[in-house]
Amino acid sequence: MADAALYRLAEELGEALKARGLMLATAESCTGGWVAEAVTMVPGSSDWFERGFVTYTYVSKREMLGVEGEVLGRHGAVSEEVVRQMVSGALERSHAQVAVALSGVAGPGGGTPDKPVGTVCFAWGLKGGACRVETTRFLGDREAVRHQAVEHALKGVLAQLPSRKA
Repeated sequence: MADAALYRLAEELGEALKARGLMLATAESCTGGWVAEAVTMVPGSSDWFERGFVTYTYVSKREMLGVEGEVLGRHGAVSEEVVRQMVSGALERSHAQVAVALSGVAGPGGGTPDKPVGTVCFAWGLKGGACRVETTRFLGDREAVRHQAVEHALKGVLAQLPSRKA
């Protein structure tokens, strides 16, 4: 991932997290660890990036993040209900105070009329605080959908951060 724009975004996020004394955890499905890769491209990211969970299957979402099997069965992995539980699990199973979770249909197959290729669900959460969820549809091939999802995930973390630490 030699993308200058993503690098600058990750660098900005790192500066913002460090200034607030916060650590980040990621919980990824369709991006396969790309959000974690983007943030760890920044030298010194161990000051603000705590860990990443890559949970591609239902089993891994249940085992690593505590996502309820019943919720997966009822809503599917690509749902706001699941990413909300993924972000909660990332916060509970890490030392981070901020987390992002995402799950989607990157393509080229796997889409349905309700969840076409390019559909990605996001959740951003703060330990002991607010959780925000959103579903977005990106256009393009698999690489383009994943790239846009990583960028959107990082921008969403920035937007979720509390006011600067005094």
